[in-house]
Parts: sequence; C-alpha cells; structure tokens
Amino acid sequence: MDHETARHDRPPRSDGWAFLREAARDMRTTGAVAPSGRGLAHALSEPACAPAHGPATVLEAGAGTGVVTSALLSRLPRGSRLDVVEANPRFADRLQRLADRHRQDGKEVRLHLRPVEEVETDRSYDAVVSGLPFANFAPRHVATVMERYLELLRPGGTLTYFAYLGTLPASALFASRNRTRRHRAVEEVLAGYRRSYATGCRTVWPNLPPARVWQLRRPAPAAPAPRREAVAVG
Repeated sequence: MDHETARHDRPPRSDGWAFLREAARDMRTTGAVAPSGRGLAHALSEPACAPAHGPATVLEAGAGTGVVTSALLSRLPRGSRLDVVEANPRFADRLQRLADRHRQDGKEVRLHLRPVEEVETDRSYDAVVSGLPFANFAPRHVATVMERYLELLRPGGTLTYFAYLGTLPASALFASRNRTRRHRAVEEVLAGYRRSYATGCRTVWPNLPPARVWQLRRPAPAAPAPRREAVAVG
C-alpha cells in the first residue's frame, strides 16, 4: 500500500464556502464540509491519467466544486473525453465554466446534471473516478452505483473512489444506532467489491479529513481456450 505524504494542501477558499453551504443544505449528497484537497485529487485522478498511449475516456461522478475535475483536465492528454456527473444543480455553473476553459485545450468535456445511475450512454470508459459520499448512502444504493460503474468501464478499465478515515468509529460514538448499522453495512458492500476487484490503495493523510483512495479494475475477459484438432482413429 502506498501512502501520500505531501504537505497539507487546501482547495481555494471560494470552493470551501460553496461546499460548506451545500453540506448544510444536504449532507446526504454532499457528504463533507470541505472539498477534496489537491493531494486527494491527485490520488484519485492519477490512475485515470496513467495510460500513456494516447487520449482516454474518463467519467467522473460526484464532481462537486470541480477540484478533482481540474486535476483530471490538467493531466489528460489532448483528444481525451471527460464526462462530468454531478446531481447538485448549484454546482453546475462552476463546473460548466471549468469545462469551457479546457475545451480550448483540445479536450471534450460533457456535463451531466443527474445521478450517475441515470446517465444514459453507450460509451465505455477507460477510467471512472468517484467522489460520491458512499457512507451517507443506503447499502442497496451503493451496490447499484458500483454495478453501474463496472458496466460503464471497459474490460481492464480502472475505478477509483475514496473513503474518509475514522468515520465508522466516529459513527459508533456519536450517531444513532440505525445510522451506525447502515454505515457498517455500506462498508461490507464496498469490502466485497474490493475483495473481487481491488488492485491497490493509498492513504492521503494531509487531506481534511484524511482519506483512503481505493483502485479497482474491471477484469478483462478470459481468452477462449484454443480449439483442439480432432485426431482420426483407425
């Protein structure tokens, strides 16, 4: 396991205030009181930008104020396509301005204002980057989203998502019994996907709060066994 040890790197103050307002409005869908720091954005975007053979197709879900979106667009090669998914309409203008700036860099950017499970596309992606607050979802919803991610990935494609450290123990201390039970069930759902598909993780300690980034890979289909020629007898 790799551990991120960069200095504490905060997002711009305007992004922080926007995120705080939306967290106060709807903590279930925003999921935090601050946007991702640059270290977390780097860890989430790095696997998506790793292929060096040319343009990539990437989907980002739960873009928020666009911190991870900026990291993706600054690193993806010219000719790449990024589909940005965000269900909160109050983040839309900020994300649209960001997309418009990077179209001038020869990158195709499309904004989808809806939940990721409602995005209609026949495209498959080299990478999916998730910023969704899974700890705030129902376990069945988490499974639905994870299955959708796997459907959208091409064989061999990568998925990255993150979870804040210490949220389950904190939930046991401060949250209701039902919420703690739900949180534990969500972690069990995610652990099942990690057992099947995880290829690595890293901890980003400088983030506020610290976060663990998981990388999963959709397996490539097994190659068909070679046909054996029939042997004539007699």
